[in-house]
This record gives sequence, C-alpha cells and structure tokens, in this order.
Amino acid sequence: MITFDKINVGSFLPALSTEKISRTTLALYAGASGDENPIHIDIDFAKSAGMDDVFAHGMLSMAYLGRLLTNWVDQRCIKKIDVRFTAITPLFAQIICTGEVKNKEVIDGQEIIEVLVEAKDSNSGEVKISGMAILNLTENKSN
Repeated sequence: MITFDKINVGSFLPALSTEKISRTTLALYAGASGDENPIHIDIDFAKSAGMDDVFAHGMLSMAYLGRLLTNWVDQRCIKKIDVRFTAITPLFAQIICTGEVKNKEVIDGQEIIEVLVEAKDSNSGEVKISGMAILNLTENKSN
C-alpha cells in the first residue's frame, strides 16, 4: 500500500499500457457501458458521418485512467477526476496512461494528493485526455 510520507511531488505513477483497441474492445465496452452510439461500433454509420472508421469511446480512455489510479491506490481514495478530452482515439490505438504527483498536503487531517493524469496514443504520441485527479490517501487507512 502506498503511503503519504513515501510520495514525493514530481514522482510518477507506474504507467498503464493497454492492448490495441480492437472492434471487439469497442463492442464489449459498448455493451458494458450502455453507450451503444453507432459511431463507435458501426463502420457504415461512422463513414456516413465523415469518419474513416469507427473510433473509441472517450470514456473508454477515461476508464483506463481510472485503472491507472486504482492500480496505485484503493478506489475509495479517488475523490475527483477532472479531465479534458483533446482528441479522437482511432481503432487499433494503444493507450499509455501516466500520472505525475503535482502536489501533496494535509488539509484538516486529510492526506490529499493531486496527480496530473494523461492518456496518449503510444504510436503517435497524441494526447487524448489530460487533467487532474484528487486523491485522499486517508481512505487507504480505513476499512
């Protein structure tokens, strides 16, 4: 378990690298999330909308960022994730999620960590999502 006193501003979370996003990934995510927008799963629909092919749900990459954080701390520690979607994620992209500790402080007895998070395409380097996560490590101590 990660502890507040062992975290340093400027430290990086262990990166999360996904498998390439396939049509199967998109279909499974659509079913699990309930987001069955055809632009993500129907190539004919995507082409009629002016796209070359289907593309990943923005919230799929957001879920990968969530996994980056929960690989590091208990999910109860996550208090806020505030992100901006910056680019479409194409089919077959491989997403790399990273996090960097930007601030840590104790506020009213709560151990608060601010982490800059980012999801980018490992092939192009294009950032797909960027933002900040607020974590309360005091939650790691409760049962």
